[in-house]
Amino acid sequence: MELNMKRLMNDHILSEAVSRFGIGPSDISFIGGFQNFVYEYVKKDRSYILRLSHSSHRSFRAICGELEWVEYLHDQGLSVSKPILSAQNNLAEVLHLEGSYFTVASFEKAPGQKIFYPECMNNDMLSERCGEITGQLHQLSRTYKPSREAIKRHDWTRNSYLTSINKYIPADQVRVFESAERLMRQIDALKKDDSYGLIHGDINVGNFFLDENRITLFDFDECQYSWYIEDIAIQIFYMVYVVLNDSIQERNMQARRFLKHFIKGYERYEKLSEASLQQLRLFLRLREYIVYIGMYRSFDFANLDDWTETYLTESRDRLEQGIAIVEELN
Repeated sequence: MELNMKRLMNDHILSEAVSRFGIGPSDISFIGGFQNFVYEYVKKDRSYILRLSHSSHRSFRAICGELEWVEYLHDQGLSVSKPILSAQNNLAEVLHLEGSYFTVASFEKAPGQKIFYPECMNNDMLSERCGEITGQLHQLSRTYKPSREAIKRHDWTRNSYLTSINKYIPADQVRVFESAERLMRQIDALKKDDSYGLIHGDINVGNFFLDENRITLFDFDECQYSWYIEDIAIQIFYMVYVVLNDSIQERNMQARRFLKHFIKGYERYEKLSEASLQQLRLFLRLREYIVYIGMYRSFDFANLDDWTETYLTESRDRLEQGIAIVEELN
């Protein structure tokens, strides 16, 4: 999270935010957030999430587009954390500041628990469930139409990380910039056919809970229009990026195993074409850029641990060479 966002958050803003949803400051507990301020609260014996998003990160209209889509998915039977209405019967509330604002939204808390590393790795049941919910989501994406153009979500080229690469990556990393431009041109040349639509944009073990083998998906903050295969590449990336280059074969095996069981679940709802599967490496590279930019934006480079230092070195090397974190998916 950027420092200017943290500086703008204060007790007055928080007090106003909670009042919009009929609770008090003492009812909430801070649970984190990489790009938003996220809190948990209990009301009438039910648990909820409260999220504050600064306008420098996401506009009110964009958040309305996110919430409308999540409502649609919920109403169509997908297991997602449903947004709830404020005390004023609004899905989102605006708190005005001088020259900017916060948007406040609240959601039902997903049932179950997060599943962490390394438990999520080599978990065939989980991989299959991830495939199922992703296939359902993409199936429903085909039928969803925003109620108005003003709240339609952005496309992949306007991803906030990609558009800020010049802001966060040091200017002397010339080969990183050159490789990024080539990759963007390659992806932009892909055909926008029925393999393109609204995606979650950040499915990983941090954005769903597991309850008796049932996944409930949440945090659609990164939803955008892109190729459906990007949603799959993202999950492969986050399943294996923790494995460094000293265990490349293990990383490749983990990716292949995840994909095999993921496809089994996915194809209960959607067919994966060979052409889409051939695009996985492009989108694995794209996700690595997004993570790399995010680390430069948010990490304290004076106090990196050994794993992070090694990962950043290896990641930069892959980005400069134009290779994916997993090359052997077949």
